[in-house]
Amino acid sequence: TLEFKDVTFQFSDGDNEVLKAVSFTVEAGQVLAIIGGTGSGKSTLVGLIPRFFDPQQGEVLIDGVNIRSYTLESLRRQIGIVLQDTVLFSATIAENIAYGRPDATRGEIERAARLAQAHEFVAQLPRGYDTPIGERGVGLSGGQKQRVALARALLMNPRILVLDEATASVDTHTEYLIQEGLSDVMQGRTSVIIAKRLSTIEQADYVIVLEHGEVVEQGKPRELVEQHGYFRKMYLSQHHNDETAPAATDSREVG
Repeated sequence: TLEFKDVTFQFSDGDNEVLKAVSFTVEAGQVLAIIGGTGSGKSTLVGLIPRFFDPQQGEVLIDGVNIRSYTLESLRRQIGIVLQDTVLFSATIAENIAYGRPDATRGEIERAARLAQAHEFVAQLPRGYDTPIGERGVGLSGGQKQRVALARALLMNPRILVLDEATASVDTHTEYLIQEGLSDVMQGRTSVIIAKRLSTIEQADYVIVLEHGEVVEQGKPRELVEQHGYFRKMYLSQHHNDETAPAATDSREVG
């Protein structure tokens, strides 16, 4: 179980609060989708889970234990995270995927890459998984870098999977393939996803909507469609035009 209890966060004294008394619970094995406009606090919220920073007030708990009770190493071993701004290293693709599990076999690396829909493009490279890439993934497209980062997260077999705009740089077809793989991976695994596209959100067991750092809507997707709020507007706009609506919402969805 992942729980936020009255979590308030600001980056420094005097700044506006980025998160304000945020509370929610994700049961073990459930998928939580977080949505909201620019500056709503989505990325800050997921950054609290691996303790990239700590809240000024409130608690973040895993199975009832405050995450500050864990060492950073033991906490982060339990969490697989794919950030919006993908970070790759000056190493081979295999080494990048195995960064959190240097003892991983080539078979395990390839399986994670297949789940992340990375295997096909990697196999076409001259040296395959032994292809060296630059510190920022030079030579790979944004979507390819995200798929390598996703494979890295999946290889760790984490208890909690955190995806921050993890399919923002891939086309709709590739995203669909990734979703197919993730459906298997997320079975029985607590997952927190910041998502723009309806196809991602519809997989969620629970949704929270953030606005200016506050939870303004929360519930099951079907419940929120019945309310006349942000979620319903987004849902209807994307249902009416699956091809253009995601692009139209990009400017207000990135947080």
